[in-house]
This record gives sequence, structure tokens and C-alpha cells, in this order.
Amino acid sequence: MCPFYMESRHLDALIQALWQRGYRVIGPRVRDGALVYDEVHTAQDLPVGWIDQQDAATYRLRKTDRPLFFGYVVGPYTWKKFLYPPEQVLWRARRTNGGFEVVHEEENDAPHYAFLGVRPCELQAIALQDRIFLQGSYVDPTYKARREGLFLVVVNCTRAGGTCFCVSMNTGPLARSGFDLSLTEVLREDDHFFLVTVGTERGMALLQEVPHRPASTEEIAAAEAAVERAALRMGRHLETRGLKELLYRNYEHPRWDEVAARCLSCANCTMVCPTCFCVTVEDATDLTGQYAERRRRWDSCLTLDFSYIHGHHVRASTKARYRQWLTHKLATWVDQFGTFGCVGCGRCITWCPVGIDITEEVRAIRESEKEASLAATN
Repeated sequence: MCPFYMESRHLDALIQALWQRGYRVIGPRVRDGALVYDEVHTAQDLPVGWIDQQDAATYRLRKTDRPLFFGYVVGPYTWKKFLYPPEQVLWRARRTNGGFEVVHEEENDAPHYAFLGVRPCELQAIALQDRIFLQGSYVDPTYKARREGLFLVVVNCTRAGGTCFCVSMNTGPLARSGFDLSLTEVLREDDHFFLVTVGTERGMALLQEVPHRPASTEEIAAAEAAVERAALRMGRHLETRGLKELLYRNYEHPRWDEVAARCLSCANCTMVCPTCFCVTVEDATDLTGQYAERRRRWDSCLTLDFSYIHGHHVRASTKARYRQWLTHKLATWVDQFGTFGCVGCGRCITWCPVGIDITEEVRAIRESEKEASLAATN
């Protein structure tokens, strides 16, 4: 289907159309010096004119005079929090004569979400979580209820962040499928518009409520050029050729000790990751013993207690835990799900307090192999 041209001033009409259809629209907003995802009621709620500057352990927002709605890259929040809540009551029960009666079960009355401003790497992260929670023998009912009916408005990237490497992971900066509507924002001296690509019938039905027209060849070319510039300016690069085998061969590499000396085991990398899904389950009773409940909350393989089983920590060292995390993302995840568990968003690099860089750790291991091979042939 031919892309469409939509003037930037009509973005508000698109947002209103989503609300009128019963969606709770979630999008980017500026709060506490960062980009967060929260309810968006008008286009002016969006981070107009704001861009982010990112590098290892560095994140800053800066206001510009360019009135772009989506000039930023990504912040610390991910869409995962809306589909897979950070904390959730699975059930509550009260004591009765001779047993317990369940008075609360897992809620399936899910919010009707529309995500506005999903980046292509984040769209791929949602697809990865679909594979984990919706496919196979065990389906997560909460995720399923929230995912069904979700309306996705993707925004293609026209600017790369300092820690982005989506091109390496083949997840961006352009989304090709999996969305209802895809927007590419273009700002020129005489024109500020969105190139709109329709991905579903309901996306087309929504667009019919917003002023638009078929895009010209020149407008399509301008949008494509903007995305291509972002692809050429990635802040990081990760060589994925033979990556799984590389990590399996180097399970005892001394680089793991080096990174462990810096790692704080704070779990920031897993908390900001859009694909990590580790959780723990906690049971509790009240002081009278009349009520009990079971909660599920996010956890991390970087924490010591996560691998505690029957009086023993399976991964007692920081080295073992960081190695488990990185190797799972880039190797064992491939064996489990057929793809990498990393989408190249760069959040783990930006939000690591000591600036540990997943791309640099892999590069160091790969380079040491090359050096060893070269030395052996001389």
C-alpha cells in the first residue's frame, strides 16, 4: 500500500481518534529529567523539541528549537511495564472452616491500550515477549489479555542515540511489519509532516478519521533519507556473525573477571531492558493467619538471591551472574527462542552506573580470539 502524507498538526486528531475508540493512549512524556511512558491526551503532552544525549552511564535531555514530536531516542522506561506489570497479585484467599476460599484471582479485565511512539527496536522487543508469553505450552494470561487488542503506532527513527546499535541486531531504525500504523517524522524548512504506513485494516480505519493524502515521490524519498541517516550514525556496533559459538567457546575467558570487577550487581541493565522477563513469586499472610496472598514481581538474574535454591546460591559470584545475563541474551536465547534476546536499544549501556558496555565486552572477547589465532600461526 502506498504511504500517506499527514501534516504534523493533525497528530492531535489521531490521538483523539484513539481515545474516542476507547483506547488508553500511552506515549512519551518528559518527567524528572527523563523520557517516560504515560498517558497522552493531546499532541502537546509529547516531548516537543526535546532530544536526548546518551553514552555509557550518561543520559541528558536537552531542549531545542526544532519542534519535533519524536526527536528523542529512548528513555529508561519500556513498554514491557504495561504488558507485563512490575508487580501483580496472582491471588488472595481467606481462611474458612476446614480450608481456604479464594477471594481474588488474577485480573483479566485488561486495559485497552494504544501505544504511541513505539520505536522499531521496541516493536521487536514486544515481538520477542510475544514468543515467550504467548507461544508454547504455557501462556501468561495477564500478558495475553493486555496484548490482545493492543493498537501499535510505531515511529521510525530519524536520529540515532549514542548507545544505539539496532542496525547490528537488524531491528531498526525502520519497522517493516507488526504495527497498525507507522510514522516517519520529517521536518523541512517549509514542511513538517509524517509519512504514514498502514499495517492493518484497523490502522487504515483509524487513519480515515484523520486528514491525509497519498504521499508524493519526493515526500517518500525525504522520509527514507531521514531513516537512512539514522542507520549510518549508530552510536555502537555489535558483530553478530558466529556470536553464539564465540560465547560458548569462551565461557572461562578472563574478560568475565574484568567486567565483574566493575559490575555492581545493581540490576539496572535488566530493569531497563525491554526483553528481560525474570520474576520471583512471594507468598504472605496477615498477622491473624486469616488471609494469604501470592504476588509476582520483576526480579533479575544479576541479584544474588535470584539463584538461591535449598540453601545454596547457584551463581554466587558477580562474574557468574553477569556471564549468565550476557550469554543468555546473545547465545542461549537463540537456542531457546531462535533469535537474540537483545534488540540493540542501548539502554543497558546508558543506564549502567559504571558504563559497562555489552558491545565492548563482546568485542574484547572476539579480538582476543583473533590475537590468539594470529599468534599461533606466527
